[in-house]
Amino acid sequence: MTDSVTALFDQVVPAQAPFSTLVKAGQTLRIEDLEGCQAIDTLFYRADDLTERYSSQDTVREQGAAYVTTGTRVMSNEGRVMLTVTADSCGRHDTSAGACSCESNTVRFGHATKYLHACRENFAIEVAKYGLSKRDIVPNINFFMNVPIEQDGGLAIVDGVSSPGDYVELRAEMDVICVISNCPQINNPCNGFNPTPIRVTVREG
Repeated sequence: MTDSVTALFDQVVPAQAPFSTLVKAGQTLRIEDLEGCQAIDTLFYRADDLTERYSSQDTVREQGAAYVTTGTRVMSNEGRVMLTVTADSCGRHDTSAGACSCESNTVRFGHATKYLHACRENFAIEVAKYGLSKRDIVPNINFFMNVPIEQDGGLAIVDGVSSPGDYVELRAEMDVICVISNCPQINNPCNGFNPTPIRVTVREG
């Protein structure tokens, strides 16, 4: 932590693993890239009504910007603010490229990759703990993932820009369930071809 406030929750999430936790309104969620160049796929659900969840479209439209960074209001599909990004040592985070899946890996990288673990499968494992299914997995935020928008409007997944210890902090504006896939992708440079652990902490605001 960067200050003396005692964390209510502090956990290192292993490389390639799923994770989730409750973040109550007013608390601060901190996600730290321990070794650098690690994509962290993240979803949010309203804790007392899981049908309200993160909306990448509403978030981009509300900001008038393609990337998530300090000051971004993380919006729900009901048009409400779920969280606000209060600190960001990296600079920008993708919310357009979505999560890798076994199906997309097969299309992009060949049939030999079909059975490699992927973020969509991580999400499915984790949301099942709350009675949800793959139908409830929506387009996500990719913290620390470098996805420039090319001149033709296409998206590129290139080498990450986060350094060891880079972090993002979000203040919850409502009680939310944070669901993370610590991205297991090894076929493109989003993780430097080497997935690594991350740290998640929750503290009082």
